[in-house]
Amino acid sequence: MQNNVLILDFGSQYTQLIARRVRELNIYCEIHPYNHLPEDMSVFKAVILSGSPYSVRNEDAPHPDLSQIKGEKPTLAVCYGAQYLAHFNGGEVAPSDTREYGRANLTFIEEEEDFFKGIDKGSQVWMSHSDTIKKLPENGIKLASTNDVDYAAYKIKGESTYAIQFHPEVYHTKDGKKLLENFLVKIAGVPQTWTPDNFVEMTVESLKKQVGNDKVVLGLSGGVDSTVAAVLLNKAIGKQLYCIFVNNGLLRKYEFENVLHQYEGMGLNVKGVDASARFLKALKGIEDPEEKRKTIGRVFIEVFDDEAHKIEDVTWLAQGTIYPDVIESVSVKGPSATIKSHHNVGGLPDFMKLKVVEPLNMLFKDEVRRVGASMGIDPELLGRHPFPGPGLAIRILGDITEEKVRILQEVDHIFISGLKSSGLYDKVWQAGAILLPINSVGVMGDERTYEKCVALRAVESTDGMTADWVNLPYEFLQKTSNEIINRVKGVNRVVYDISSKPPATIEWE
Repeated sequence: MQNNVLILDFGSQYTQLIARRVRELNIYCEIHPYNHLPEDMSVFKAVILSGSPYSVRNEDAPHPDLSQIKGEKPTLAVCYGAQYLAHFNGGEVAPSDTREYGRANLTFIEEEEDFFKGIDKGSQVWMSHSDTIKKLPENGIKLASTNDVDYAAYKIKGESTYAIQFHPEVYHTKDGKKLLENFLVKIAGVPQTWTPDNFVEMTVESLKKQVGNDKVVLGLSGGVDSTVAAVLLNKAIGKQLYCIFVNNGLLRKYEFENVLHQYEGMGLNVKGVDASARFLKALKGIEDPEEKRKTIGRVFIEVFDDEAHKIEDVTWLAQGTIYPDVIESVSVKGPSATIKSHHNVGGLPDFMKLKVVEPLNMLFKDEVRRVGASMGIDPELLGRHPFPGPGLAIRILGDITEEKVRILQEVDHIFISGLKSSGLYDKVWQAGAILLPINSVGVMGDERTYEKCVALRAVESTDGMTADWVNLPYEFLQKTSNEIINRVKGVNRVVYDISSKPPATIEWE
């Protein structure tokens, strides 16, 4: 793939956001750790150096090899990158005299520069650093200032090297996208050819070459990623693709039948396998959340392996791994400790002797949806909320029984159906119900009850990394609560979760 932009990651919390902003400009980019440069640098037309939690003045500060970058390719250094270029090229970086965190406004701009074309003085930017540049590097030319930061932006004379001490990738920097466009398009001359249609065309051709006449097996989940991966592979290799949709007994009410029906209408070669009893038997008596995840993962692989062996001469396993999974597994500090045990990235058990094909592993979630739309996948399927891999098992706190699954499926069905009929579903990023391991006293008619309590959860988010609870209308919550208590035998109390992430997580387990 040509005309790439390379983003060197120094461990900033915003690095993925830089990539998303670049992709929004229809420009393809890749993130690589600063200490693992790609072998072939010739395919990159421009480089962006990310921010970092480190100080350039520390002994353990990240030191990249910029010999093939600075002065060789158009380079944009952001925050840590800007300070690194100054500190190690004749400039001076020192602790900030004033707090340089949060919103600021540009009080000076070098208006003749293409870098600031279409951006006015006074434009709001976002600062996030404890060090500041006191003296520019050799051949440095000041391009912008704020009230507190004299060298908010600079360039190196005789090079296409630009540096900024603010973050153009965050929403608080009002003209950040314009700044990135000025650098990448006007200065670096990177073509804006990264579109969903272009991706589909390139990927289909690539899959034909990669897979050839081999057979591929793919585990469908009903979710967006595996569905888009299946349709892409189907375009490339047709009936050589064998899809398996496993019912683990922990799906939403009617989900197994509904999703199978949807897939059949898409021309996919799909086999539905109802392994509910096998999963519930394996989960009997297990209460620990991580143990539940591992058990479900193990049984899924066993069921999937059994089914895959029924297909002769399968060579490949297809997965719906997406780019954030890949980035996390090769991060600056090594694999993240937060990757859960059922995660796509991490390889296959030794007994599954299959090669892996991952057609979506360079896409962000929003790009996956756009690619799906360009291939004509039903908007209802593309708009589905994320659903946890272990299903309702991690929304039932404590041990799993068939009765608890029945109760939660009924509650969840009322909640999700209500969101859809009220026009609220698409305004929520993820929603679900949690069955709590407590009973509470209630009164139904003239009788005292001692039954289950359920919590409803609805959050808004862009990527699941952070999330805020949704302020659902009181009338909707009142109607939903009444319907659950009146219709679901075994539940007499409904509560609504108003916790944000952080400090809480989206799921309860």
